[in-house]
Amino acid sequence: MTKDSLQTTDADGGDLTPPGFSNPGMEPHRPRLSDTSPRGAKRAERQVVFIFTISILATIGGIVGYFAFPLDGVKLFNVRMSTLSIGAGLGIGMLGIGIGAIHWAKSLMDDREKSEPRHPMVSDKPTRAEALEMLREGISESKIARRPLLKGALGTAVAIAPLTFLVPLIGNLGGDWDVEKFKRTAWRPVENGNPEHYHEGKYRYITVDPSNRKLKASDITNGNIVHVLPAGLHDDPDFLTEKAKAAVILVRVDPEIITPLPGREDWTYEGIIAYSKICTHVGCPVALYERTTHHLLCPCHQSTFDVTDHAKVVFGPAKRALPQLPIAVDDEGYLYAMDDFDEAVGPSFWERER
Repeated sequence: MTKDSLQTTDADGGDLTPPGFSNPGMEPHRPRLSDTSPRGAKRAERQVVFIFTISILATIGGIVGYFAFPLDGVKLFNVRMSTLSIGAGLGIGMLGIGIGAIHWAKSLMDDREKSEPRHPMVSDKPTRAEALEMLREGISESKIARRPLLKGALGTAVAIAPLTFLVPLIGNLGGDWDVEKFKRTAWRPVENGNPEHYHEGKYRYITVDPSNRKLKASDITNGNIVHVLPAGLHDDPDFLTEKAKAAVILVRVDPEIITPLPGREDWTYEGIIAYSKICTHVGCPVALYERTTHHLLCPCHQSTFDVTDHAKVVFGPAKRALPQLPIAVDDEGYLYAMDDFDEAVGPSFWERER
């Protein structure tokens, strides 16, 4: 219910209409098909119910997709399909509720314009009683009490729509909190590894990401940065999980400017040095390199690490240096990791120490 936008009289009843202006009043009401035809009203009701039903089915489909494509093992196809089903279910579900509500309002609710004279806003009993009566009239005009099918469809759509938020949230609570999985990566030495991927069957070769090509020391020029992974990691069923821990950056600098920590003097090869790509702040990829300053930069929050000084933090919110990977070369010049990181990669967490 609306009020007149133009006050035409003052408190004493005097005319306030501007000279040469006449109040045109409200346009005549134009009945809709649903106002004049019971069949038209019924058809509009069925259309609204159909839209709400689509919303309900989309929400259910999103939940089904979450369970149909489990993320155990983190298969790329499952990640894509689970994300697609949840997103489509949530989007279509919410869109259906919105479109259905708008169609209901435009086709079935009373659309007559109403006006009432302006008067002082006094919250006396008659006013409150009038407001209550107006609310009751609005409920009556919405036809919600007389259309239980509409009411049930809307209620169901609204009630189950949040499930696309809650089911994945609840389903992902708990999980495996084995801290050893944070401390060990795919760079760890093994016994009897595939000679194609392991030096002496024990130490992982270093390959270029994403081509999975074995890397020679001669391929890395001074000031160059290369993003690498353990050889053969693409064949791992837990590829995404392992990649998230094992991603590494190789940088080549003048060997004379490197300041190694005690015990790490042989962790580099002719100025080639390897660090975890996972920022120790919140786990973003450290992907930028300033060649003149020899600084690695995390683009998320600007944490900056000095390549020449065991990747210690020189700026930003990170609290500890990037873990270093010990590397060497075989007889053919191919780079490999001599061991795993000597500390957990990524952000700090409880029980981080080995």
